[in-house]
Amino acid sequence: MAFLANENFPWPSVILLREHNIEVISIAEKFQEISDQEVMSIAINQNLTILTHDSDYGELIFRHGLKPDSGVIFFRIHEFEPKDPAKISLDLIDKKLSFSRSLTVIDKNSIRQRSY
Repeated sequence: MAFLANENFPWPSVILLREHNIEVISIAEKFQEISDQEVMSIAINQNLTILTHDSDYGELIFRHGLKPDSGVIFFRIHEFEPKDPAKISLDLIDKKLSFSRSLTVIDKNSIRQRSY
C-alpha cells in the first residue's frame, strides 16, 4: 500500500507514516502548487491512495469521473494534532480496511466509505 499526501496533509504525519515503513509521496515535497486534477492524475497513474483534508475530491470522483483505483481518504477533522492523521491511517491499515475504489471519509465520530 502506498499513499499520495496532498499538500494540506501535515508533514509530521507524512514522517510518522514513513517511520512505519509506509510509502508516502508528498505533494508538498515534490509537486508544490499543482491542481487537484493533477494530484488525481498522479494517484491514478502510480496507483496511490490519496490522503487529503480537501473536500473537493468527492466532487472530482463523483461528478468528474476521476477515480483512482487505490481510493481517496478525506480527513474531515478540523481540530487535530499534526500526527493525528497518520495515527488514524496506521490504525486503519492495522485493521486491514480496504480503500480500493472508495472515498473514505473520516470525521470526529465516524469512518464512512462510498464505493465508486
